Amino acid sequence: MAMKIDLLPAKIWTPRRVLGAALALAALVLAGLAFWDSGTPPDNSPRTSIALAVLGDSGSHSYQDSLSFPPGSPDRGGAFRTRTFQWTEVLARLRGNELNLGPWVRWGQSNQVAWLRHAIGLHVGRTPRKEDYLYNFAVSGATCQSLMGGRFRRYSQAPRLVALMDHDPGRWRNGVVVIRIGNNDWSAVLDEQARDPRATTVRAAATYCVQQIAAVIRLIHTAHPGTRILVVGTDNGANDPTAHERYRSAGALANIHTAFDDFNAQLRELAGSDARVAFFDLDIWFRNHWGTRGPDGAPAFKAVPIGENLQVTNTVGDEPSNAELADHHAGVVWNALWAQSLVARLSEAFGLPLTPISDKEVERFVTAS
Repeated sequence: MAMKIDLLPAKIWTPRRVLGAALALAALVLAGLAFWDSGTPPDNSPRTSIALAVLGDSGSHSYQDSLSFPPGSPDRGGAFRTRTFQWTEVLARLRGNELNLGPWVRWGQSNQVAWLRHAIGLHVGRTPRKEDYLYNFAVSGATCQSLMGGRFRRYSQAPRLVALMDHDPGRWRNGVVVIRIGNNDWSAVLDEQARDPRATTVRAAATYCVQQIAAVIRLIHTAHPGTRILVVGTDNGANDPTAHERYRSAGALANIHTAFDDFNAQLRELAGSDARVAFFDLDIWFRNHWGTRGPDGAPAFKAVPIGENLQVTNTVGDEPSNAELADHHAGVVWNALWAQSLVARLSEAFGLPLTPISDKEVERFVTAS
């Protein structure tokens, strides 16, 4: 005789039950997102220092960030990473008593959590999570779209910086924001620049970056009208060591220079329209230190002396005698010299009471590093 088994009645998933479960799950997710808030780290530094914030890409992302680049990672800082500093790290060590980048913190949200928190109207903070100075929002790989964030504002550096500034508006009445971004956009069209300096893709890249930087300036000054803004030009890709064997003709090099000058002219015009905004010409700065290529495109760069024992060439390698690291980011000498020039430019453009960084200070810093 067959055994009779009584089965419990199956739960019937009616539309009402499905809706209830979905609402319960949504409430749980919202509660989790609200709880998952790292907060804003306090800045208890002296009010006499000048607040300095950074929007940018890998050219400004600190090398000592052990969250984004764990110790031993080949992606950042090179073989001598613990002694190779990015320009904000140099500035904090040499003029941290005058220019305040905020405390060194582990802070921020992952991109996914940040997007969800933004979507439901919660405070986001910095994204992605990284170990850096509080006011440094620069992230490796960022493009001009990262400034305002594009359609979904996934990487919106500027709105999130302004939200942080809103916590302490008094600190930013005399503060400075450095915008140093665009290399990833501009280097992507270097071949097009060599062929036709006014090609559609070249003009589009320049126009888009200028528009995004202009939007950032408007956003910052709407909320913090007294804040100064320094717009930094991009690097001329023809000077990069990776391009030394390319563009070996007078025509190609002239085309690159024409495209680059057009882009710089737009940035300079943007900065020149407001006394609270200034422009830093990175191309002139580079040429003053390392020179340029010859008229036929062949490298004709010079070495930069640091003291009596170090000559720094426009080459690649982790040793400090190279302008660039093996990962093609700026070396410690490049960053120290740029921090020196940045202090001078901020003093010149905005009349800030900053102590110049002397050549001897640069030498001592590089030697100690």
